[in-house]
Amino acid sequence: MELSLVRPDDWHLHLRDGDILQSVVSQSAKHFGRAIVMPNLRPPITTTAAAVAYREEILKALPPKSYFDPLMTLYLTDNTSPKEIKAARRSGVVYAVKLYPAGATTNSQDGVTDLFGRCLPVLEEMVEQNMPLLVHGEVTDPEVDVFDREKVFIDSTLRPLVQQLPRLKVVMEHVTTLDAVKFVESCAEGFVAATVTPQHLLLNRNALFKGGLQPHNYCLPVLKREIHRQAIVAAVTSGSKRFFLGTDSAPHERQKKECPCGCAGIYNAPVALALYAKVFEEAGALDKLEAFTSFNGPEFYGLPRNTSFITLRKKPWKVPDSYEFASGTIIPMFAGETLDWLPIVDS
Repeated sequence: MELSLVRPDDWHLHLRDGDILQSVVSQSAKHFGRAIVMPNLRPPITTTAAAVAYREEILKALPPKSYFDPLMTLYLTDNTSPKEIKAARRSGVVYAVKLYPAGATTNSQDGVTDLFGRCLPVLEEMVEQNMPLLVHGEVTDPEVDVFDREKVFIDSTLRPLVQQLPRLKVVMEHVTTLDAVKFVESCAEGFVAATVTPQHLLLNRNALFKGGLQPHNYCLPVLKREIHRQAIVAAVTSGSKRFFLGTDSAPHERQKKECPCGCAGIYNAPVALALYAKVFEEAGALDKLEAFTSFNGPEFYGLPRNTSFITLRKKPWKVPDSYEFASGTIIPMFAGETLDWLPIVDS
């Protein structure tokens, strides 16, 4: 059996820089037409000039004859100005602004400390420029249980934000809970949406501890209970336009994952399409896969659908145990396991 899909886009991708960028970008370019590229480098991409320069670095790292289009983002800080948002829109290469609550995840130490107190003029300018806000939806209060941080963020920050700025386009990224699903579904369609990762569709928090501590299944937001995984699967396979593909593929060198204080992030770019197909097949919803992977995201961002195609063939294949790059090794999601759907051709 084969499925022909309009070439998907990845609406949440980490490409890093340097040696890792050179090694991982081809995996995304092979499967996706475009990708929203995260700005949490060191130093972060906080200006339009930096975003343009980073885009050039990505383009130089692409394989020959690749048509992959990196869509750039700015890293929101307490000091971002409305003027920078105007410049970003004029650039033609910056498509969104990313909110990291300070300390929430990898390289988020420069993130926002007071969204309403420091960033409201910027958010208002984003409304005027029709510039989406991409949200890492977790509070960082150490008193809040790590499994509750998404829910608390919705109640304390996201719901008040949507009420105060109802015309602001918001993407709640990598949703992980039933609470997030309900929140997104309660908002005005076309203004609030969500990206969903393969890991949060396929794994619950047991995957962190099965057979011993599993550092390569550690990501932020952390995996949740099975009831939440099932709610997310039901949401994306329902055909709702509010949810679309965002892998949150996040490569880290093996030694930085397998250490006393391991990095958060799962590298899934080589297997993402196969895993999304697995989810939709198991839900009896393969007829809704293409909308999730290829239609809903462009519609939310006001962009045309891709004109090329990719084929998924029902053919078992083994995920490599690792990927080598100049400075080390990256372990992919489902390393060494057999998957049933193989992305094979561009037509």
